[in-house]
Amino acid sequence: MKPVTLKQIAETLDISITTVSKALKDYPDVSKKTKKLVKELAETLNYKPNVFAVNLRTKESKTIGLIIPEVVHHFFSNVIKGIIAQAEKKGYLVIILQSNESYELEKKQIDLLFSKRVDGILISLANGTGDFKHLNDLMAQDTPLVMFDKIAKIVNCSKVIINDRKAAYTATKHLIDSGCKRIAHFRGPLLPQNSIDRFLGYKQALTDNGFAYDPSLVYICDCSDQSFDEGKNSAKQLLEDHDDVDGIFINTDLVAIGALTEFQKQGISVPEDIAIVGFSNWFMSSVISPTLSTIDQPGFKMGKTAFKLLYKEIKSRKENLPIKFKTVELETKLIERESTRRFHQKV
Repeated sequence: MKPVTLKQIAETLDISITTVSKALKDYPDVSKKTKKLVKELAETLNYKPNVFAVNLRTKESKTIGLIIPEVVHHFFSNVIKGIIAQAEKKGYLVIILQSNESYELEKKQIDLLFSKRVDGILISLANGTGDFKHLNDLMAQDTPLVMFDKIAKIVNCSKVIINDRKAAYTATKHLIDSGCKRIAHFRGPLLPQNSIDRFLGYKQALTDNGFAYDPSLVYICDCSDQSFDEGKNSAKQLLEDHDDVDGIFINTDLVAIGALTEFQKQGISVPEDIAIVGFSNWFMSSVISPTLSTIDQPGFKMGKTAFKLLYKEIKSRKENLPIKFKTVELETKLIERESTRRFHQKV
């Protein structure tokens, strides 16, 4: 069955199409009686507005694109919830795409969203993204863009971030304050900015507290999803390479849980033999045994904030107002749990 049109309603009631349109929109120059007749018939016939035609008139689609590296991930799932919660308040639909940490796929997704004429795009970059031409081209086309979490500092747009360097410094300093003398770092891939900053925070905490930086204690977890298995493998390699490490700062909770599992398998006690701090405060970090100390990363708030920035820019462009790019830095905090409490318990 073909969709019901304004023309059909108008012909049935013997009134003009303009009157039908105004009645459905509650224009004051249409009588209450006519409005009632039009709305009742529209409901009976299951009339639905032609959204595509409305979009052409208003020059907006009321949709935004969201590109994230991974959907099934505690942090990103919270970001999605924050974005959708805010988008629904403004009547926006969110198209969610997963880049799988692939630069090539990310480029195709940007092109796809642009071809769909979304009103704006939110993106957390793939680990494989080292060239930003596709993003700069998007900006040149006057499409609003907001980055969050994994960003490119050289792309001139609004961003929502945390201070990864400061957070990593806090995590490493916590291990030092817990009495650790030889601290390793399981870092992410070499490319993403947040992985770089977390490594630099780790390194700075060591040097500021009189510890020599030893590159052999840094293990790169470069799988696209920085997985549980990679945590196990890195832990196994660490035990083969070093018998004196007593603390590890790990780039993500999932890798940390993998490492913890491997240590337990090999009879290494956490936290008595090796203390661990993860990153992101994934749900599982609070229910494993021992529970995992970690940096809490505010995913839901990041999502809400990112959408607010994007919406403000969409609105400004529609009203021909000047655009002011803004970087919002959200606070993180250390969540101390059982994986670092060995020395505190002995006092």
